[in-house]
Amino acid sequence: MNQDAINNPFDRPVWAALASAPHLAEGGPLARRYRRDVNLFASARDDGDGASLAALGALVQPGESVFVLQVPPIALPPGLQALRRAQGVQMLAARPVAPEAGADAVLELGDADAAEMLALAQLTEPGPFLPRTHAMGRFLGIRIGGRLAAMAGERMRFGGGTEVSGVCVHPDFRGRGLARRLSSHVAHAAQQRGDQPFLHAWVTNRAAIALYESLGFVVRTEVQVAVLGR
Repeated sequence: MNQDAINNPFDRPVWAALASAPHLAEGGPLARRYRRDVNLFASARDDGDGASLAALGALVQPGESVFVLQVPPIALPPGLQALRRAQGVQMLAARPVAPEAGADAVLELGDADAAEMLALAQLTEPGPFLPRTHAMGRFLGIRIGGRLAAMAGERMRFGGGTEVSGVCVHPDFRGRGLARRLSSHVAHAAQQRGDQPFLHAWVTNRAAIALYESLGFVVRTEVQVAVLGR
């Protein structure tokens, strides 16, 4: 069993987050996935353990798919196939992030905003986002003319780490710096709690990587991403 892979939460952030939030998870000590209304991410405890991979495969029903994200190469559980593979980068905040000011108020979002949050995520595709994804952490938004123009929040969280995620802006309101502003607020709040803010971006998304670099994030490593289905 690869103890380094197990013990470094940033190398296996999905597993670390699921182990830290059992109320949002399904599975057991060898493999877990988020509840089906919360998110599509899943993880085995360790890819070198055949029992862990088998347990991960057992969490995926016929016709279903899950997302796996980690630094080590992704091994296929028995009975599953890779529907898609891609590479991303994991970035860490390397300096204090100040919450940036702007003309429109930054609001905390919750259950009452869930339908609008889901609609915005479906329109802009910031990553897997389901009806209860907002339960993973604190989400912030900006409303303009009563409409949810942009949002960002916390997705994977574990002891010492908070992922900045769900960052999206409605096409009608792009070019105003809203994604940058909201990301700065989420990262700052995590730092105030003593957490290390981190995030993920596709390795090909140079615009997003440059934006986060300007906020003080640096690339830690590449990550492997796969959609696995039965």
